[in-house]
Amino acid sequence: MPSWRNTLTAAGITGPRLRDDYTYVARRVLRREPAPYVTLRLLAAPPLVPWLTAGVAFMNLVDDVAETGTPQERSAGLAVLAGQAEAALRTGDSPDPLLRAYAHAVATRGLPEHWVSRFLEGAATAEAGFDGFDTEEDFQSYLDAYAWPGVLVFTGLQYQGGPDEEQAAAWRRFVDAAQRVDFLADLSGDLADGRLCLPRARLAEHSVTRADLEQARDTPAVRALLAAETRRARSALDATDGILDLVEPGLRPVIAAMTELMGHQLAAVERAGVQALRKDVGYGLVAPVRTLLRARAGRSRLRPAGQAG
Repeated sequence: MPSWRNTLTAAGITGPRLRDDYTYVARRVLRREPAPYVTLRLLAAPPLVPWLTAGVAFMNLVDDVAETGTPQERSAGLAVLAGQAEAALRTGDSPDPLLRAYAHAVATRGLPEHWVSRFLEGAATAEAGFDGFDTEEDFQSYLDAYAWPGVLVFTGLQYQGGPDEEQAAAWRRFVDAAQRVDFLADLSGDLADGRLCLPRARLAEHSVTRADLEQARDTPAVRALLAAETRRARSALDATDGILDLVEPGLRPVIAAMTELMGHQLAAVERAGVQALRKDVGYGLVAPVRTLLRARAGRSRLRPAGQAG
């Protein structure tokens, strides 16, 4: 793995101020979400790493503002952030090094700015005012408004000029699966925080109440509901098959690892059953380590002779 300085150079980032900005961003991501940062550093092609790190940092910043404080505080914070981001994208400058780096990444990689504005708008509506889903259609609207553009403000930076229609559609399938797995794995914590992330109509279909879930009642109806939800998540994960063909070669090991880990986590939810209502479901330590080592070995085999990193 090349040094961070060499990684910046590989991406063509040579100006001292910009290098400092990207270094600030990398440290921020490492503190907040070490797993994605380490995965990028280990598995992604070095020229892509700074752009994608800036994308992760921006995505995290918007998520944090959208999820912090009262609804009024969230809305006010997102309005300020949207104005700051718009100014940074327009001028290429900002008092915030994170926004400077992200604006530079967007401009250099040619990511269409509508993905950024769509994500910020979705944060202010679908996420900041989130109160659950009545139906599957509401869940799909949430993906369109927030989760899909949220993943593309990050992964879209892999493509020079942004994703084409087919690539964007593949990421829509990916985020559908990822969100379903995430909601199931985090059921316990979300319910404790007052968030029900399963459509209320599906609870009604199984004659399950919110109290049944909050109190982790082990009943045939609750088990049937959870089994049905994991089947939906499994089908969504199966629908992501083929996404690697639409990912830039330098990012394929990262996405292969992410997809494999999603499968591990979903399998853990399936095994947990009603226990998923009592404790959030992770994928432990062994599966991620094995996945990263296997992906790293595969990346090394694919690297042309003489190429460092």
